[in-house]
Amino acid sequence: MGVEITRLDEKLSITGQISIDDLTEIAESGYKSIICNRPDFEGGEHQPTSEQLEQQAKALGMTFAYLPVRLGDIPEERGKAFRKLIAELPGPILAFCGSGRRATALHAMSKPEDEAARLHRATVDACNWGNAFDVVVVGGGSAGIGVTASLLKRRPALRIAVIEASDKHYYQPAWTLVGGGAYAAEQTVRRMADVMPEQAEWIHAEASAFDPDNNLVVLADGRKIGYRQLIVCPGIRLAWEKIAGVEGTLGENGVTSNYRFDLAPYTWSLVREFKQGKALFTQPPMPIKCAGAPQKAMYLASDHWLNNGCLDDIEVEFHTAGAVLFGVADFVPSLMDYVERYQAKLNFNSNLVRVDGRSKTAYFEIKDADGNVRTEEKQFDMLHVTPPQVAPDFLRNSPLADVSGFCKVNEKTLQHPDYDNIFALGDACASPNAKTAAAVRKQIVVVAENLLASKEDEELPLVYDGYGACPLTVEKGKVVLAEFGFGGKLMPTFPLKPSVPRKLYWFFKTTVFPWLYWNGMLKGKEWLANPRKKH
Repeated sequence: MGVEITRLDEKLSITGQISIDDLTEIAESGYKSIICNRPDFEGGEHQPTSEQLEQQAKALGMTFAYLPVRLGDIPEERGKAFRKLIAELPGPILAFCGSGRRATALHAMSKPEDEAARLHRATVDACNWGNAFDVVVVGGGSAGIGVTASLLKRRPALRIAVIEASDKHYYQPAWTLVGGGAYAAEQTVRRMADVMPEQAEWIHAEASAFDPDNNLVVLADGRKIGYRQLIVCPGIRLAWEKIAGVEGTLGENGVTSNYRFDLAPYTWSLVREFKQGKALFTQPPMPIKCAGAPQKAMYLASDHWLNNGCLDDIEVEFHTAGAVLFGVADFVPSLMDYVERYQAKLNFNSNLVRVDGRSKTAYFEIKDADGNVRTEEKQFDMLHVTPPQVAPDFLRNSPLADVSGFCKVNEKTLQHPDYDNIFALGDACASPNAKTAAAVRKQIVVVAENLLASKEDEELPLVYDGYGACPLTVEKGKVVLAEFGFGGKLMPTFPLKPSVPRKLYWFFKTTVFPWLYWNGMLKGKEWLANPRKKH
């Protein structure tokens, strides 16, 4: 038959996920009962619900029982309930879950006590999923979904689990455009189930700890997920708490941020209605994702005010905790032309530490050339905040982290130096590259190829060169496409002077790049992502 079935004893057999159409073949094969051990919606919209399956099973004369068991540790009461079903349901019985392993574990737990010693180790291994997954990916953002798709494109038979708690997947690079009135917020979000690769197992939960010595990821609910190889890419955490008072005033009192999906439209609302007053834009200490985004917000807002004839009545200030406008010097002259066009005042070594929304007062710590720090108050009518950003707590406090809290890696191979079955990419990776989606696009190929080589005990073939890109939206209709690698080395994709603002790159930013993201990068299509091979 088309369904791959494993017989465990004279009454019980197991299989992986079945479809509604499979039930006819199962009934014709003589099965009298079905036990569903896979929770509804675990596999996204492609997974038929237990209700749908039960309706069809009953129509075919079979009994149907729903006993959902989540991935990870299996509670003892579920084992007892399974034993009761086996005793009461007419046989032969077919039990299924995502792959059949949970049903196998339940069968082991349902054996009589005199067999406990013999089956104990097998049961524990199945419950903890020790080595059950070839690869566990922590994080369902651009890095997690992209590398999962690329791995499955290379090896469709790989058993890959993606640990991700969010129901939504966001295209964050477009939030700057949303805040500038050039993109619709709803176009930047899709259901996680719609972008999750079909062959992957989606573990809809939060990771809370790593136990690399035992090849386990611990979930927030206590479950433990085993792996042969691990990919760490949970992203970066927005540390709003580092700015006193800001969380209580976001979305009101003129305080906004393009770093949140729900606030980017508020940014555009403020910009559109703003006619006079003081507008402050901030940038915290590095690292942050998309280091150009704080000033992009300033450029697009100022361009709108200039085109609407009110810029002369608006004081624009950019406060950065850093000492330079942009980290790659080649692009600074072009950016300074726009700073002057918009009459913006630059404030270096100026870090936002507190916000009083009611009085519309921002407090900055200003560091002078001698390292002395003073606090300065600034009144504002509009405040665009870029939050400080840190590694997720469960990564920062784990054996995988370096002193910065991010996942330690060899910056060229993206392999962990202490655990050779662990790789990392994306914003949570400690590699000293710019934290951008463009960097992820290149890192995906490096991790996919190197992980598979490591799996076969072969030399890691690919090297990451630090490539990152920042499309700087200096005005509505023009972009400076900054592409660079480690050490600020220029790495332009196109044979054009990279520091020149171009309409072509605006078209790329608003149209081409989003399409490539949804239809290429998240689908395992590695366009414009050729990495460098080791010499």
